[in-house]
Amino acid sequence: MLTYRGRHHPFRISGVSLGFTVGATVGWLEGWASGIREVSDFAGAYSSVGGGAALIGGINGAQLRNDKGVTMVLQGPKAEVEFAASLSTIMISLK
Repeated sequence: MLTYRGRHHPFRISGVSLGFTVGATVGWLEGWASGIREVSDFAGAYSSVGGGAALIGGINGAQLRNDKGVTMVLQGPKAEVEFAASLSTIMISLK
């Protein structure tokens, strides 16, 4: 859910990720976005290069940017054991 200027905008995420993950994990992400001039700027293709690690507990995170200059910084808790590295393209569309 994107909250922009006091209004809530549901969105859908789809994408492709190339890389590897070893282990098992449970987690969720939340964060903030900057560079939005209009709510439609939020939709589009985001690129990310990142990785993460957790052992019993930790922090998972990602930084994504689209071609309209919108940057998202996401993070959240992680549980269990995992090592991951990936190159991703994520598509976000407003519902």
